[in-house]
Amino acid sequence: MIVSRRWLEALLGRPLEGKDVADRLARQVAPVDGVVPIHQDLRDVLVARVLEVKQHPNADRLSLCQVDAGGGAPLEVVCGAPNVQAGKSYPFAPVGATLPGGLKLERRQIRGIESNGMLCSAKELGLGVDQAGILELQTDAAPGTPFLDAIPIADEQIIIDVSANRPDLLCHRGVARELAVSLGATVKLPEIVGSADRRMVGRSAHPPIRPSAVVDGVTVQLEDPEGAPRYMIAVIRGVKVGPSPAWLAARLQSIGQRSVNNIVDATNYILFEINQPLHAFDFAKLRGPAVVVRRAKPGEQIVTLDGVTRKLTPEMTVICDAERPTIVAGVMGSAESEVTENTTDIVLEAAYFQPTRVRRTRRALGLSSESSYRFERGIDMLSMPDALGRASDLIRAVAGGEMREPPWDATPEPQKPRSVFLREARVSQLLGVPVPRKEVERLLSAVGFVAAPKDDRLAVQVPGWRPDVTREVDLIEEVARLRGYDSFPDELRPYRPGTVPDAPAELTLRRIRAQLVASGTGLLEARTLPLGPADGPDAVAVLNPLSAEEAHLRSRLLPGLIRRVEYNWAMGNRDIRLFEVGTVFRPSGRPADRPTEDLHLAIVLTGARHPAHWTDGTNAAKLPDMDIWDLKQHFELAVGLVARSDDVQPAANGSSGGPLEADAPKWAAPLFGLEVRIVVATPSPVRYQALPTQPPVVRDISLVLPGSLTAGAVEGVLRREGGALLERLDVLDEYRGPGLPAGTRGVTWRCTFRASDRTLTEREAVEVLERMLRAAEAELDVHRRQA
Repeated sequence: MIVSRRWLEALLGRPLEGKDVADRLARQVAPVDGVVPIHQDLRDVLVARVLEVKQHPNADRLSLCQVDAGGGAPLEVVCGAPNVQAGKSYPFAPVGATLPGGLKLERRQIRGIESNGMLCSAKELGLGVDQAGILELQTDAAPGTPFLDAIPIADEQIIIDVSANRPDLLCHRGVARELAVSLGATVKLPEIVGSADRRMVGRSAHPPIRPSAVVDGVTVQLEDPEGAPRYMIAVIRGVKVGPSPAWLAARLQSIGQRSVNNIVDATNYILFEINQPLHAFDFAKLRGPAVVVRRAKPGEQIVTLDGVTRKLTPEMTVICDAERPTIVAGVMGSAESEVTENTTDIVLEAAYFQPTRVRRTRRALGLSSESSYRFERGIDMLSMPDALGRASDLIRAVAGGEMREPPWDATPEPQKPRSVFLREARVSQLLGVPVPRKEVERLLSAVGFVAAPKDDRLAVQVPGWRPDVTREVDLIEEVARLRGYDSFPDELRPYRPGTVPDAPAELTLRRIRAQLVASGTGLLEARTLPLGPADGPDAVAVLNPLSAEEAHLRSRLLPGLIRRVEYNWAMGNRDIRLFEVGTVFRPSGRPADRPTEDLHLAIVLTGARHPAHWTDGTNAAKLPDMDIWDLKQHFELAVGLVARSDDVQPAANGSSGGPLEADAPKWAAPLFGLEVRIVVATPSPVRYQALPTQPPVVRDISLVLPGSLTAGAVEGVLRREGGALLERLDVLDEYRGPGLPAGTRGVTWRCTFRASDRTLTEREAVEVLERMLRAAEAELDVHRRQA
């Protein structure tokens, strides 16, 4: 969204600086992409007064002008415009000045007379299309005054990145409303010049529920109340279509809009001032005359303003006359009802079209406009009467005419402002700091909310221009935003960690990422979009793609990484090592089912095997590039991370792969890549045991083991025979030396016996221990060591 600094100044009634406005918006409202000065290319132009005008001696259509440009002696300037008069002021470009378009003026001979500069037309200054005459200035500024100081046209375009949930920021009043909070100012719509004696007839806050009516000879029917929840029509007769006044054309040009005529410019002015799209019909071109709001019929067609014939469907809402569609509702009109210089009577439409339907229609037709951009995000339905009233006042001020009957205003269900309850305790709980109720009320009231105490809560009435505020948490977010995010403490407060463990897949992916980065191979993680062109015959198509280039879900990770490598090549990077761990998609088998998701790991390698080092000397430019063996190393690394218990062995009849295909420059090294699937095993459930309540019986036994027998084999027999009563079996000591037969060793175990339901007796423990010893002696030829 482009807003004009001067337009904001008119709404706030105070001077502004573009950089300060951008900083305030970025801190509390929306990101600002840039501040672009406009008309700064006129800084060399001066205000000059013509002292004398006489005929050029060598040309019938040229004149010689004596010009006072504030430099002392008058300058002689050759001029070809017939409207130059002595005693009047004009814009003057002296020798050395640079005009819009890069034209630099030089002293030159014109039909034998030297011209010392140029008197400028509006077109030469980039201020209009009129080049028939020199631009006459209505100013008392002294000769030599910079043109931008004398004529207040220097401006700045502030480019705001408006998110989809803030349609109120798509107009100057919405942006000014947000600025007023931090500036302590009040937003007031500028008075329309020439509209002081005009008023809108019959403006009502509670419109009648009428599906049809006749307004000043025009039959109006609302047959699709679902597609148009509110629809208004006004008829203005006796208008005179022509160029817009300078102030109106300048306002639109300051935000990059082209001036068309006074009627179209008036509707566009209201659009960018208060965010209400409007449409003006030529009364004489409406058959009937009638305006019918209905669903499109199967096979119906319309030629839109861009000259393209478009086929309509019954899912679309259209505005028709008595015979044919004239507007695709909320998107674009047709040339058949367009206002022209011959128009004398107009039908002015203001409507609220259902956002979802406008969005679907716009996508189906592949057609977008300033109106559809706003309708599909939601406009303020409650302020439509005021918007239509201001539009009719503006049209009558710039084009004349009269409105003989009140406008028709219909809505299937009268709309009331939405109310949301807000608890002071909840505000403090979510924000982490106490916010007094008075401050909450002040902040919300500053941007149009109406807060009233009700019991221990605030009943907050949401203005119609904020369709995104529907819950208590939305109001709390508004309080935080308006209070200023930098006003909150930045220290970490005490918190309770969550008790829900991370999903096994997330733990696995986190471990793989960390180990790949820490592997010492120079790999960097990339995260590519899962949308892109089809990368295989089984690519899953997206039903509602954002663009043709993002119409499929990826079935592999490698194509996305290859595109990242190509981008790095385009930036001049040769040594690239990237990996990605992410989700890929494949058809589930049945069209109605969602696609199957798998986890994959992919790695791409290209460039030198190791970075250049000063010790390489003259060989630094001849470092070896990575090859298939480097890929094998990374494949073993990947498999080792994904399946830690597996071993990589070459296949008996395998073949080595070659480099990947990519759009590579001549200086690029071969590109190698791999991709493996990750199957996350279900972890074994953790089992918990209650703490023992019965006392243990502990016995130590020393056994003599043959030299070839392991302690683990003996322990297995002892555990088997000990059964449930043997709770623990721990090795305490190993002895080799005097007192033992040659080739043997002594091992001592500590046996802990316990019964979970009773106190174990000495006799029970001895019986189990003897059974363990007999089994070990019988099976392994192990004897108890004698003291």
